[in-house]
Amino acid sequence: MQVAVVGAAAGPIVSCVGTSNPWRCLIEDEARTLEALVDRIIPADQDPGAAWAGVANFIDRQLVGPYRRLQKTYRQGLTGTNETSAAMFGKRFPALSREQQDEVLRALESGQVSGKSWKQLPAKQFFDLLVSHTMQGFYGDPRHGGNRERVSWKMLRLPFPPVRGRMQDDLTKTS
Repeated sequence: MQVAVVGAAAGPIVSCVGTSNPWRCLIEDEARTLEALVDRIIPADQDPGAAWAGVANFIDRQLVGPYRRLQKTYRQGLTGTNETSAAMFGKRFPALSREQQDEVLRALESGQVSGKSWKQLPAKQFFDLLVSHTMQGFYGDPRHGGNRERVSWKMLRLPFPPVRGRMQDDLTKTS
């Protein structure tokens, strides 16, 4: 990662130029854990789930934008999730079976976990935040990095919502 300083007023700008990491905020290991988490929160059934819809991408993009203040929370929560997984099943969260992942999620949701990561951040608080952001990424506007190909809107049979101010008037109709 390279840090470039652009003028004194602009401050440091972090650039991932020259790295092979496709993520904006997360490192590969964190991203894999996040993808596995969101995939269990909204799993695929007859319709694609959160992982396919790009929810982890949505969260990663927001962590360098509006959710910037939550970067530390996500890092601690993802680390804590892997610590809990290792304590319960001897493996990191992405390597667990779906049933084991669900057990870890139930433990996080109930707040009945231990570990050094959870001393600063309650597991339930992280779980609630993650569920909220997963829903935002799955059901929100695709321009924010999630809801790939409007998958959730199609699932709900919603018409493509027009962008405010860009709706075309049909001038061929008379009143």
